[in-house]
Amino acid sequence: MRLAIISDIHSNLEALNKSLSIIDSRKVDSILCLGDVVGYGANPNECVEIVKKRCSTVLLGNHDAAAIDLTIAKQFTTYARLSAEWTAGHLLPEHRSFLESLPLTSSKEGVFLVHASPFEPSEWYYIVSILDARQAFAHFSEEICFVGHSHLPGVFGETSESQQVARGERFVVNVGSVGQPRDGNPKLSFGVFDTDRWEYENVRAEYEIKRASQKILDAGLPRALADRLWAGV
Repeated sequence: MRLAIISDIHSNLEALNKSLSIIDSRKVDSILCLGDVVGYGANPNECVEIVKKRCSTVLLGNHDAAAIDLTIAKQFTTYARLSAEWTAGHLLPEHRSFLESLPLTSSKEGVFLVHASPFEPSEWYYIVSILDARQAFAHFSEEICFVGHSHLPGVFGETSESQQVARGERFVVNVGSVGQPRDGNPKLSFGVFDTDRWEYENVRAEYEIKRASQKILDAGLPRALADRLWAGV
């Protein structure tokens, strides 16, 4: 089975649509979303509606949680808090209900899925290094765990420094961010995993950043949220 794993869309409709057009061309069997459908961008309702229809599994991300419970946003940076407040005020009731229904983790086709870390998922810990990943391995039993949250794509082996998924070792894989990459590369990022061949690919692609960033400005959200899309930070 070929799985597309997307994460951290952050209300970026242009990036989501581009990702799905690529996924559709790859003959993928199922699309899995690791959360943070909303936050930062200007199209939360449109993104929730699409993800609800297209994804077989959708998890709760911390920005999704903040949009339905603004007390969570008190821990955010200023721009993240402002965007959470804006998103909460614009979400349609049915989309709010959908976010409220989302689980923190899931296991499907022999892989473990979580937004942040399998170690205390509701605490939203980041996995950005091999040390972070090594702590996480004790908290899932599957051979591979897919995460998002940091917006930084990466592959972490349990015992080696291999950056390529292969049989015979367990891995934590960060698929990066569809809607707000932060690795200095503004191209959208997601993963495609073949469970039969046990092969993983990180997909990067350009999208309509100009349109997405202008929507942020038109919505009255902080300019920094528009500018960062161009820099990939």
